[in-house]
Amino acid sequence: MSTTETASLFDNLETLSTTQLLAGMNQLDQTVPLAVQKALPQLEALIEATVARLREGGRLFYIGAGTSGRLGILDASECPPTFGVPQGLVVGLIAGGDSAIRKAVENAEDDAEQAWRDLSAHDINAKDVVVGIAASGRTPYVIGGLEQARQHGLTTGCIVCNAGSKVAAAAEFPVEVVTGPEFVTGSTRMKAGTAQKLALNMLSTATMIRLGRVKGNKMVDMQLTNAKLVDRGERMLMDELGIEQDKAAELLQRHGSVRAALAAHNGQ
Repeated sequence: MSTTETASLFDNLETLSTTQLLAGMNQLDQTVPLAVQKALPQLEALIEATVARLREGGRLFYIGAGTSGRLGILDASECPPTFGVPQGLVVGLIAGGDSAIRKAVENAEDDAEQAWRDLSAHDINAKDVVVGIAASGRTPYVIGGLEQARQHGLTTGCIVCNAGSKVAAAAEFPVEVVTGPEFVTGSTRMKAGTAQKLALNMLSTATMIRLGRVKGNKMVDMQLTNAKLVDRGERMLMDELGIEQDKAAELLQRHGSVRAALAAHNGQ
């Protein structure tokens, strides 16, 4: 039995008070960053491979089912507004298609052929990277997708929460974040989901930094799509250039991004 399916360390949950329930969940959640820490060397190898492929013009694809698939879609959807990359550079695919984002599609994860069909719809090629996300490490949709991708010469990685899984065996660059039993037995949207979110944060953020999408510690390529982000951009320019807000606002409006405004001001 996989460790994510083993019995919870807590029992008789229905008899516990809200205070006790929260304390128990929080106690287990504190173990997740330590599990991620142990997987950092594996994550580093995957990031280095991803950076290399994206520099060659490749793309990053996430494939997963259920919570894992939704986490991949979340991470992919946040890359364009955060780092200013084009739509389609990072793509999240979920078993069952877009309708499965909001509502479970029964048995979709059991089709070992569908992931490659989903990837093929995006004209997948050997420059691309496919990362499978599966807490259990045994999801057929993910295993089949990784196997097909590897056979076609693509770089493959995965994020799983059990050791020695079939998903990890199918990936060239496996990342195994072993989170152990859940508070509610088998509910991998909890600790395992948190671990996957942390790993995905690291994968996409470190990749984008390595690709030059961050300057100093600032998101200079972020899309200025609302008032909060415009204000953030103005403050970046004020801090970087030592100018007043009205001047920063004028620069940002004229040039459309923090990076472009900095380059124009510095005569680049």
